[in-house]
Amino acid sequence: MSEVLDAKGDPPPLGPIERAAIALQRGLAVVVPTETVYGVAVDPFAEGATDQLFRLKGRPKTVPVAVMVANARQAEPMVAEIDHEARRLMLHFWPGPLTIVMARRPGLEIDLGVAADTIGLRCPAHPVPRALALLVGPLATTSANRHGEPTPHEAADVATEFTEDVPLILDGGRCDHQPSTVVELDVEGRIEILRPGPITVADLRQATRRSW
Repeated sequence: MSEVLDAKGDPPPLGPIERAAIALQRGLAVVVPTETVYGVAVDPFAEGATDQLFRLKGRPKTVPVAVMVANARQAEPMVAEIDHEARRLMLHFWPGPLTIVMARRPGLEIDLGVAADTIGLRCPAHPVPRALALLVGPLATTSANRHGEPTPHEAADVATEFTEDVPLILDGGRCDHQPSTVVELDVEGRIEILRPGPITVADLRQATRRSW
């Protein structure tokens, strides 16, 4: 049975964060709360960890997973370039429910799915995943549900969903908001919405001052 630890608070209690960091560094999966939904996280640099993530989800690798970072600075080594448009989006919407897909830095050999030339990055507006990312580094993360199924809103329900597949679940209270908006920036700075979410087209237009 998965162990559920109380991680409520800002900042969250250090003990559960340290326990989760050790598990992640060992290549294990950990369930974390976010400001949108519960997520399953692994250290993408740990051998076999992202393979485990896809297996847990029952998710095909044609649907890549995103990476959560503690801040914009932690995102910089992951991408080829953070251009003016990307920095503007980060300034306006990070921490927050915006995942930005950008060109991956050449030589960054982590398996996030079939899109090996791009990477989706998000800095969540929740203290637990940011605290973990500060300790461990960027975290490959996807929603805490079986592929195609609804995401449970409570830590106890996530534990029931994954039983013994995930050893540790950090309880941040109820997480029942809309998943993040996902946008992609091309090499010319154009923005495409890949998944609608809490950040709307109007929000993006206002932030970028563009009529796209």
